Amino acid sequence: MAGSENESLAGLADVVTLQRRAAATASDGDEQAVFLDSVAEYLWARDVAGLAAATLEHLTQPVIEVRRHYDLVPWRLTPRHVDVYFAGPGKRGRGTMRSKINRLDHFFAFLEQRYGGEIARRFGVTVESPIDPFNRPVHRGDFGLRIPPSRRATREMFASWRTALDTARKPVIARRDYVMAKLTYLSGVRAAELCGLQMGDVHWESGQWGRFLVAGKGARGSGPRPREAYLFAEGRDLLWWYVEEVRGEFSDDPSSPVAPLFPSERIARAVSSLNLPVPGIAVTPSTFRRALKAASELHLSGPVKVLHPHLLRHACATHNFESGMSLWEVQKLLGHFRPTTTVEYLSTAHADPEHANLAASERAAQRLVMDQGHLR
Repeated sequence: MAGSENESLAGLADVVTLQRRAAATASDGDEQAVFLDSVAEYLWARDVAGLAAATLEHLTQPVIEVRRHYDLVPWRLTPRHVDVYFAGPGKRGRGTMRSKINRLDHFFAFLEQRYGGEIARRFGVTVESPIDPFNRPVHRGDFGLRIPPSRRATREMFASWRTALDTARKPVIARRDYVMAKLTYLSGVRAAELCGLQMGDVHWESGQWGRFLVAGKGARGSGPRPREAYLFAEGRDLLWWYVEEVRGEFSDDPSSPVAPLFPSERIARAVSSLNLPVPGIAVTPSTFRRALKAASELHLSGPVKVLHPHLLRHACATHNFESGMSLWEVQKLLGHFRPTTTVEYLSTAHADPEHANLAASERAAQRLVMDQGHLR
């Protein structure tokens, strides 16, 4: 028994010795080559898994960022390296840091699974993630309570804003920004979804008042998920007015189905030199945010002084829920996959459990009262 144990220890010692010899003869160039191969294979694997191109583009950015800072290949990083970097030069907002650290940890899971044996044999290093239980992010929520403006304050803001459109320095741009903000409030779409709309995405005949297709937010790297957004009666009238009276004032060709619904006032240099009616470029979400912020500072009254598109989305959810729209309907309106996300949007909604109980009792009583076979 003792002899077999000694033989096992001797075998392990031989393995360690061989690894140390391999590590001593390995060059930095060898490690860099393995690192580049691992990054390429990781991206291929995630591409096969179905991740969107935009997700793949940023997938290995944190790995390269930390590696470049220390000039070390990833398997030589320690938890202390990660702590010092993200507490110092790499410190960002909580959401950004959590995303980067999670991507870093996920890459190490791949590295250990696919390259752990090769790295141990060639360089004498055991692949181990520098993300441990002590520096692993815990998702406690990145934001405080988002309080949207009241229904009355929102209505008064849009009324004041519309009155000021004709006296704006750039009336066409002011009308475009106004329509975008009002549609955000009515339909609950995100800024990126709204800015990505094309003329052919509006379906006037769908539903009761028309609908439009947006590239909805993806989940887990799946890329945009198309969904229908709702215009309702007020949104249909507003968008119809915009298409008939405002959209043609821009310098591009509005008859093209791929033309942006909300174009930028700027024209690409390569296009402007041709002087041809071709589709323009869409306004960016950042431009829309700045316009909404400036308008809210001028026209919004009440405790909420500044608006951004996502707060209008919260206002859409809250005001519709308070008007009697069910949770499931608000979830469908916002395009949420889980109702728990919708509930977070309704954290400031004014709910009255006693009133709801009385209404439910009245409905139950009505079911018991029959009048010629019909409910009263």
